[in-house]
Amino acid sequence: MCVPFNEKAEAEYSEKEDNKSVPSEEKEGVFSVDLSGDNDKQSVNNSAENNTNQKEIETLLNRLHLQYKHDQKLSPEDFLGIRPLLKESHEISEGDLAHAFLQRLMMLDYRARYILIKQDKADVSYSQSVSVLDGDDTDDNDLDDLFSTTEDFLESKLSHVHPLDVQMAIFHCSDNFLKQNMITKLSQCQYALPLLIPNPVTINDVECPLWALRQVKKTWKISEISANSKKITMRSMPICQAETHMIAFFRLGPLSLSKSQLMNALINERHDIFFHRNCPGSTKSRHLIDGLTEIAWYCPAGKPNDSFTDCIAFCNLHGDALLIEKQREILMKESSVNVVLVPTLKKSHESTKKIISVLYKFSKPLIILVADNNHGAIQKKDRKYIMGLKDRSQSDVSAELKQVIEKVLSGLKASFKLQSMDCGVSGIRVDDGDTVYKKGKSAAMKIVDLVRNRDISANKDHYLPCQGSFWHDWCVKKRELYHLKGDRIENDKTVINKELLKIREAQCKVSHSKLINLFTESLSDLESKERKYFLKWTQLLMDGLFMDEPSLILQNYDKMWCEVLDLKKKGKSDMLTEKQTELEQISEKLQCATFGLEQIFREMGQIYEAHEATKTQTSKIKWSEYPKLAADLIISGHPVELMDGDAGHVPLSWISSLLGAVIEKLGDKKVFVLSVLGAQSSGKSTMLNVMFGLQFAVSAGRCTKGAYMQLVQVSEEVKNDFKFDYFLVIDTEGLHALELAGKTSLHHDNELATFVVGLGNMTLINIFGENPAEMQDVLQIVVQAFMRMKKVKLSPSCMFVHQNVTDIAAVEKNMDGKRRLQEKLDQMTNLAAQEEECNFECFCDVIAFDVKQDAKYITQLWEGSPPMAPPNPGYSESIQELKNTILSKASQSDGITLSNFRSKVYDLWMALMNEHFVFSFRNTAEIAVYRKLEVQYGNWTWELRNNMLTVENQLYTEIENGDCIKVDDERLLKDLNKTYNKIKDDMASHFDDKKNKEILVQWQGRFENKIKDFHKEMIDNVKRKMNEVLQQKMACRKYDEKKTEFSNQLLQKSKELAEQLREKGNSSNQECKRQFDDFWHCWVKKLTADVQPIEDINLEKDQTKILEDKGFDLKMINERREKGEYKNISRVGNYTSYTHKFFNTFAWSLEHEEQQMIRLLIKDVENQSDVAIRKKPVATSGYNSVYLNEVASNVHQTLKNCQPNKKWTFKKEFTVDLLLHVFDITERWISESHKQFQMNNDAHTYLNSKKRESYNIFKSFYDRNSSIVVFGEIICEKLKVSIEKAVCNLTRIALAEELRCTTPAFNGNRSKLEKYVLKSLAEKENFDDFVTYIQDPRKFVEAFIEETVNSQMLRENKALNILKKKFEDTFKFVSQALFDATTEVTTQKGDIVIWGEKFFGLLKDKLILDNLSCESFTDIGDLDFLKQKIDEGLDSMKKKMSQLSVKQIKEFRLSPGKILINQLCDCCWEKCPFCSAVCICTIKDHAKDNDHSAQFHRSQAVNGVHFRSTVELSVDFCTTKVVSDGSFYPDSTSEVPHPYKKYRTAGARFATWDITPDNSKLKYWTWFLCQFKKKLEEHYKLKFEGRGEIPQEWRKHTKEEAIKSLDEMYKE
Repeated sequence: MCVPFNEKAEAEYSEKEDNKSVPSEEKEGVFSVDLSGDNDKQSVNNSAENNTNQKEIETLLNRLHLQYKHDQKLSPEDFLGIRPLLKESHEISEGDLAHAFLQRLMMLDYRARYILIKQDKADVSYSQSVSVLDGDDTDDNDLDDLFSTTEDFLESKLSHVHPLDVQMAIFHCSDNFLKQNMITKLSQCQYALPLLIPNPVTINDVECPLWALRQVKKTWKISEISANSKKITMRSMPICQAETHMIAFFRLGPLSLSKSQLMNALINERHDIFFHRNCPGSTKSRHLIDGLTEIAWYCPAGKPNDSFTDCIAFCNLHGDALLIEKQREILMKESSVNVVLVPTLKKSHESTKKIISVLYKFSKPLIILVADNNHGAIQKKDRKYIMGLKDRSQSDVSAELKQVIEKVLSGLKASFKLQSMDCGVSGIRVDDGDTVYKKGKSAAMKIVDLVRNRDISANKDHYLPCQGSFWHDWCVKKRELYHLKGDRIENDKTVINKELLKIREAQCKVSHSKLINLFTESLSDLESKERKYFLKWTQLLMDGLFMDEPSLILQNYDKMWCEVLDLKKKGKSDMLTEKQTELEQISEKLQCATFGLEQIFREMGQIYEAHEATKTQTSKIKWSEYPKLAADLIISGHPVELMDGDAGHVPLSWISSLLGAVIEKLGDKKVFVLSVLGAQSSGKSTMLNVMFGLQFAVSAGRCTKGAYMQLVQVSEEVKNDFKFDYFLVIDTEGLHALELAGKTSLHHDNELATFVVGLGNMTLINIFGENPAEMQDVLQIVVQAFMRMKKVKLSPSCMFVHQNVTDIAAVEKNMDGKRRLQEKLDQMTNLAAQEEECNFECFCDVIAFDVKQDAKYITQLWEGSPPMAPPNPGYSESIQELKNTILSKASQSDGITLSNFRSKVYDLWMALMNEHFVFSFRNTAEIAVYRKLEVQYGNWTWELRNNMLTVENQLYTEIENGDCIKVDDERLLKDLNKTYNKIKDDMASHFDDKKNKEILVQWQGRFENKIKDFHKEMIDNVKRKMNEVLQQKMACRKYDEKKTEFSNQLLQKSKELAEQLREKGNSSNQECKRQFDDFWHCWVKKLTADVQPIEDINLEKDQTKILEDKGFDLKMINERREKGEYKNISRVGNYTSYTHKFFNTFAWSLEHEEQQMIRLLIKDVENQSDVAIRKKPVATSGYNSVYLNEVASNVHQTLKNCQPNKKWTFKKEFTVDLLLHVFDITERWISESHKQFQMNNDAHTYLNSKKRESYNIFKSFYDRNSSIVVFGEIICEKLKVSIEKAVCNLTRIALAEELRCTTPAFNGNRSKLEKYVLKSLAEKENFDDFVTYIQDPRKFVEAFIEETVNSQMLRENKALNILKKKFEDTFKFVSQALFDATTEVTTQKGDIVIWGEKFFGLLKDKLILDNLSCESFTDIGDLDFLKQKIDEGLDSMKKKMSQLSVKQIKEFRLSPGKILINQLCDCCWEKCPFCSAVCICTIKDHAKDNDHSAQFHRSQAVNGVHFRSTVELSVDFCTTKVVSDGSFYPDSTSEVPHPYKKYRTAGARFATWDITPDNSKLKYWTWFLCQFKKKLEEHYKLKFEGRGEIPQEWRKHTKEEAIKSLDEMYKE
């Protein structure tokens, strides 16, 4: 145990010590021995001695640092989980002893009893240390010291702690579950277990830890030899239920030899089952041992050298039985044979004689071992023997004693049953008699009573019906969904889905199992501690109830398997088939012969999945609570089934909900997933249990099936060393399992390996033995699994663990083994690469692997041959070393959140359901993180765009006011620097998010570059636009000067005309207006005498001439224009009427691929023409018909170059319509640009725009208004226009920002926008809109954004409020500028000219102002009065402008809708090559980094896909097609069809698309097909018939369900 090594061998007690009282640990009470009729009754303890012993026990607990644990019990949680590393022996102090003992015991290191500790107290003596006594140097003093006693000195020193004292101190300070764990581990270490324990508080009480013993299981083999054969029967059961002989050993009086050592020789000569005085660490100082009775079992192996032929219990009473009456009496009563050791029979004490006399008279066999006698065994009477021990070797004594025991047991019926201690044995307290035990047991007994008298198969069918044939049939049908064949796969898919639903409904009908109801009610109603006992009791009782059948079946299976192997070797194929069939039948029986908690939890999962699928609500069962109940179990440390091993399927809905409940209870904690792979029975589960103290099943016949997961918490002591909170350990069934022999096990193994490797952050590859060649198949499976992970961009790590290695210390041998492993892995990589169609040459190309560090060797588990062999200490050492390495590697990992793990389970399993894993895998967690990143990217780009719009607005104002003559990068970078730096900080913060950092890191550099490029693009765009404005401004400089001159002249002439008319007398308003109009005509004519007007353009005339020049008849041109079909040429459903087929007079139709080619041609022509015409300087130089002719020539040339097919050609009508279509889409831009050119460069247009202003000036002068009033009116009029422009420009930016934040369609990523677009389409049910969306999604989305913005602006008060706020701010700015200018100029006594310069200078920062000269108003002197008049004008202006509608915002440079279009539509618009679903990636040009993908694809009929050479539309979804056995034609010229499963290899447009197989039901597009069936047929001129018939199930889908399905699929 945990004490110093003691090499002395001496008597346990001296004569003096044997007459002393037995040490006591109780606080009060007397422990006495009462021999009936004996007048020499002894008192063992008196009050003084009792107090002394109590203090000694307290001292013991203090020394072990357990002083606070006697009341606050230790629990398994204190020692399991991820805790600090075990200290080396030389580092362990006495205070560490208890924890070190338990940690090593939990790792099956039987040397836990023999831990060497360092001396940390001066007053503690150790057997390995030598005491030195100080004395004088004289010879006399030396002699005196030599002959004098040193007892006083030695006794003043504390002895080290006795190993059993440590064990029992921990036991007393542990709760019942830790006690149970301790006893289980002691049993596995082949140590004796405590059976009768004196209570340390009330020493008269004796306790039997029956509860703790109930988990102990033993396995043995019984040989039965008949006349011609030898039959071996294997038994495996909870030892509490085993009925065996029990041999009791106790001594009467002091002995110089060890009783425990003699018992060890009987049971196992190589292992100290019972601790004895000669064991390392033994000491005379014992506090908790005397009176302790231990029990051990001998279990035969069915071999000739077995010591005994059947299982036998051996009980050992520690201490002098003379003084320990209660335990002695119990053993005498319960034993089959009593073995008594006495010092002598000559001068025996009266008490000794009396006890022997009683035993001699008993009918039970008695063996007396006499210490002072040297004769052999002598039979005194029937079954009564005396044997001498003096001067005899231990081997002789044990051999003879074995013979005597065998002899006395022959013919005796086994009568000892451990669980009978629960009742019928008086004088002891059983530890499972408390209320908390009884409640748990009572609830468990209700479960067990239901199944007690039934066959296992009958019980399963009756109480667990959902997991039987229903579940297996469902799994088969589910797999069929991913392997569809034929031409009507959507119909087949619908049929299968119906069958799946029927199975689920059938499960719901039988789900009201009384057993499940009782079980779940107990889980819900019992308190936490009671629930623990309930689960443990249920497990123990179930195992005990059904212990025989699996063992018998397994024996038959082993026997049949051996016969099959023999027949294979002999080549007897005729008998082989028959035996293999029998083997399959036995295998099925073996699967059915398990009934326990695993099956009950599986049933709960199936009940949940069935009700979840059917949405059935029932008051009889609370199925919706099942995940929470299971979550409590996995949190408390119970393993939970991840993959059903019998059905070979993962119940995704159940697992997802279970993990969701765990997240709800714990939070979205991070876990490090450790999985294990290896051959069957290679020790995987045992390794994990030893390493982490887990509970995976490892007993005989209980090989793991499927996969189980268990949470292991990282303790607080080491939490800072890791970046996660839990280990999630996944144990799996063995590859090449015997149960799967004869079946298609290779696929199952590949599936399992890929699944657990994908889930794990690290996978342990368990190899049984040293030779990798023997594991070639397993290695190939593993390598292939890692290769798949590489291809889907998952990066797990791995370690290879060689178990059962004979010499792990041989470095040279290990290096050679590692070399051979590396060679074998590289070889397997080459083989797997061929199968996976990829280029990997060595294993290191697939995964980061260092064979020197990542290959570990573990010695064999057992030190000898089971069932009596103890675990090999080297095994636990190797496991500890492996664990340390795992923890070291794990400390460098970020782990994975539980939510991401849940997603990964779904993703991996859905991909594995398909034949091509790599094509099918979809990393949902990664996609979710990426979508969130896209939202952030949208926010970041919007901040830059918003800032840039503000800068652009400011620059535009400066340019128009003449204050800016150059726009360069330096100015723009300065203006944007603050926003850009903030965004970079936000990005860094986002990518440092601990939760998803490991996922995000792969995109960090890419997105940083994207933002950098976007920033540069914004700068370049603004610079380009502003430089264009500058160029235009420069080009109009002379004209602007002329406009100023015109304005001044018009002002002067208006003033003069007013004076002239006023001198003639008063005139009416009409007369004034007439006079002004006459003069105005003369003025304009005079001012523009030398200026030619810019003519309006006639585009239709130019278009017609261009078409005629191209050789088209005028009549045809006019006819095509009148029909107007050209306007919708891009939306045509079938282009056959536009084509002509060579050498054919029969009706025919273009194939779908040809139709798509024409659509792409039209789209390309549209884009090219639009780009080409927008490059022309129409706005600055005016329109020229050459521009339009150039566009037409390009279109014509494109059509000439297009050689679609040798079988057909385009008609002239198509060319004319296409050209007219191009003219139509360019006409608006040309007209608007030319109009702008006119406004900026035509004097007539400018002067006409000034007529109203000039009349107002004229009329004001005519009405005798002063110059101040007139000037004030002129200023207010100009301010009105400027303010209106400024306010609208400010409002459009602010409104765009507001709408983007508050409108659901605009405040997410591209996927969210798509959802609202589709909702809008469904709500309106306009087929033409659907066609537009299908053919040109960007065009429709832009229209949707504009429509949404307009409706929001009209409907919401937000727009009006923003507009009002901007008006108020601007008016305040103008008023303040007016005040400042007037105050400053008045103070300085300046004139009107200075005032004008100052006032207009202040306004220039925010307002664009026309030139206004003050020269005509030099007579103005009262500036305060001018200010007053302007203020009055502003007040009047406010009232009028308050009526300004938000509609007018659109009339200025860039509307809010256009701003949002630029933001939201600057993304990817690629369409699926099969169904034309739009890629939803928010980032354009992403295909170099990420494939195109759609949130959900649609029926190909939506896009007009039909079966070649028929009119039958194809209703299939491409997500279904890509996992079917179907094929397609990649383009119109393809003659050979291409498999859908390999669609990526069909060409460039297919290679960049990620089409993930998905059987989800998006009812939107199925509803669309049914709702617009006739219109689709008319549009495409095709039919929904034959293979294209719409499945009946789709016709049931409603619009409401369609819209709801969008919410389900496009989750925000």
